[in-house]
Amino acid sequence: MALFRVRPSRVGHIIQNSRGYVVSGCRARGSYSVPSPSSLFRALHIRRITGDHQPERGDLFPYEGVHPQRTVEIAGHIRSAVRAHSPVVALESTIYTHGFPNPENFKLAMKLERLVRKFGALPATIGVINGVVKVGLTPAEIRLLCDSAGKPETMKVSRRDLAYIMGLGICGKKINGGTTVAATMMLAHHAGIKVFGTGGLGGVHRGGQDSMDISADLTELGRTPVAVISSGCKSFLDIPRTLEYLETQGVTVCTFAQSRKGDVDLPGFYTRESGVKSPLVVNDTEQAAAMIFSQQNLNIQSGMLLANPIPEGFALPKAEIDAAIDQAVAEAASRGFHGHANTPFILSRIKDLTQGRSIELNEALICSNVITATKVAKSLSELHLAQSLGETKATNENPNSNVIVFTEPQKKASDATSKPDIIVFGSVAVDLSCDLIVPESDPAASSISSPKLHTSNVAAITPSIGGVGHNVALAAQLVSDDLKVILYSKVGDDLAGKTILEALKSEGLDTSEIQVAKTGIDQSGQTTILRTAQYVSTNDTKKDLVLAMADMGIFHETPYSDIKDIPELAKTARWFVGDANWASSHIRNVLKGLKEANKEIKLAYEPVSVAKSAGIFLSHPAGKHSLKPFPNNSVDLTTPNHHELAAMHAAAKEKEYFEAQEWWEVIDALGIPSTGARDRFVRLTNAKMTDEGIPLQTIQLLPFIPIILTKLGAEGVLHTELLKPDDPRLTDPEDAAYILSRCANGSTQVGGVYMRLYPAVETVEDVVSVNGVGDTFLGVLIAGLARGAALNEDLINIAQKAAVMTLRSKEAVSPEIKDLAGELGALAQ
Repeated sequence: MALFRVRPSRVGHIIQNSRGYVVSGCRARGSYSVPSPSSLFRALHIRRITGDHQPERGDLFPYEGVHPQRTVEIAGHIRSAVRAHSPVVALESTIYTHGFPNPENFKLAMKLERLVRKFGALPATIGVINGVVKVGLTPAEIRLLCDSAGKPETMKVSRRDLAYIMGLGICGKKINGGTTVAATMMLAHHAGIKVFGTGGLGGVHRGGQDSMDISADLTELGRTPVAVISSGCKSFLDIPRTLEYLETQGVTVCTFAQSRKGDVDLPGFYTRESGVKSPLVVNDTEQAAAMIFSQQNLNIQSGMLLANPIPEGFALPKAEIDAAIDQAVAEAASRGFHGHANTPFILSRIKDLTQGRSIELNEALICSNVITATKVAKSLSELHLAQSLGETKATNENPNSNVIVFTEPQKKASDATSKPDIIVFGSVAVDLSCDLIVPESDPAASSISSPKLHTSNVAAITPSIGGVGHNVALAAQLVSDDLKVILYSKVGDDLAGKTILEALKSEGLDTSEIQVAKTGIDQSGQTTILRTAQYVSTNDTKKDLVLAMADMGIFHETPYSDIKDIPELAKTARWFVGDANWASSHIRNVLKGLKEANKEIKLAYEPVSVAKSAGIFLSHPAGKHSLKPFPNNSVDLTTPNHHELAAMHAAAKEKEYFEAQEWWEVIDALGIPSTGARDRFVRLTNAKMTDEGIPLQTIQLLPFIPIILTKLGAEGVLHTELLKPDDPRLTDPEDAAYILSRCANGSTQVGGVYMRLYPAVETVEDVVSVNGVGDTFLGVLIAGLARGAALNEDLINIAQKAAVMTLRSKEAVSPEIKDLAGELGALAQ
């Protein structure tokens, strides 16, 4: 049954009564009696609830007491990756609910997701949680699904079952389910995913010519354009009739040659050969990707089966597995197993008859297939990105070749005399990351997680070039070869300074604005020798920061006269990023000069730390505030974590920024009720975050910084933005759920407030270092904005993915974020 929603801009609440539907709270006076939903739909602007829209009070419900919900949820990072043609691999969940036992099923699920990421793609595990279909399950959701394995109420969900389980969910009966190959294909296609890695395929059962027991996987392959990489169909099926059926359905069936020459057999799941020749042979994953790409260009609406034989070291002797299969099939027939129950019973008996070896083989072939699927997805992504950039050419060198060759786009050479697109005014430093190591010989090893005080600790110490400004600039450059990024910073005339300059050159960063300083003026007015900045972090066994020591004096003791040329440099720049390591007075003067030199430039502020974040709100010696409220704001965007946000808010309050008449005028125009907005905050974030004051703090700072992206770690990123009256998000139905408030006093400058919590793209357990994670996020974000990308979920998710890569890297900025350049470029286009 379809669910609908009335546009909130036209209609208030809808109440169902015994006579029909009454619309109340409309802008027009009075109320309207409507005898039936169809009349209501004709009279009003209605739209179907889809995508990201979150229903709220005032929704039209077909049945009293039934609450609408999103019945299909596609994870934000999956949507972003699909839109950008980044590699994504679909993974089924029936193997967890009706295949592997618990807890082995969860371990396998996490292993498969790690393999996909390791080989360069995003995993999209698909399943049904509480009646809601989800594409891109979180680890917590996967664990929930795995824990439900073996329970009678847990469904094995094929195409035919999807409407049933979703419908029950709408009506209040929440059921979990693992999706079969057929359902996973269908849902992957719905999400735009082209490649799916799994273990084995269903097929025509033995005796299927009489029983008509044919897996829905086969018919799905005939009507859904998704490439399935598996080890053929399960070996207890009728393989020749399965191939005949697939041929009738118009399905391309190929087997990976794996260095074999000539004809090869279709694999027999547990064996590399089935005794049945494969219709076609594919040599490698690049060829497979080219086939998928070609099929998409022809708009062929059938799928493709790419059979991948089990790795040689794991295959069972054919005679042994055939005997076990024959016995299991005979027992299934004699005991009356058929339909959904047939396959799980046979697999269970094969496990028993092979003394559990089939489980090990099953895991080996699934892992191999998922790795192969990831490589195919990555090659397919490269083809799409090359096509989108227009870098294609047909090769005529081989007259018999029909292959299209995609050339790499030419990188734009850095021109030292060209004007910068992004200027980063920040620190560069030598970073030392000290990770605690607890020797296994220590009797208390299991209970030690943090360094001991007042003594030496064993540690792994990793040096690198860091500094917030450096990290932001490097991240921006790595993902945007077509932009010129300049780092404006200082080093001392010492060994550390020389080391930094050499390192920056090797990284390819422009060093023309890195000044080498010998002396400066300290806080007492005395001349002092300037030292190159250094930062030492001490981390516990989980790599979480315990204590840090920073020597950033060079950025406070440098006279402003040495840096007053920045506004001239920024006359044509699109974005300027300042980090709080510089003296607050320097930041204030630079911000003022930038807006005077270039009215179009956008300014971002990186708070750096709790102690330094408040510096931007210091009062001028004459009693004036350093920041003016919107629309005369100096800073356009900031990216604090929740601790830095609290410090910034406290500083603004202490310095009486919230008492300024201009601040009150903006706050009044936001349209937030005088009774407060707790319910709205909870709906858009959560109760815990609201109780901590995070949404309220962003609102109160918004007049001074119109875009605040609060980094919340595992909870994601909270986007709070002051909208102008002409912002399209105020009228776009897709954004209606995220409009916290609308201007209510007729202001010509303020339109409302946009608030949206973007969930974390991934739960990271294999953290290597936390250094530079937030800086990487900001650098990639600014690179996207400078290239013209909209500040939305797609861009935020790419920036989050870059931050995750840095979490897994020993470097302050992971070199692997360069792989996101194509995705970012496609998003900007």
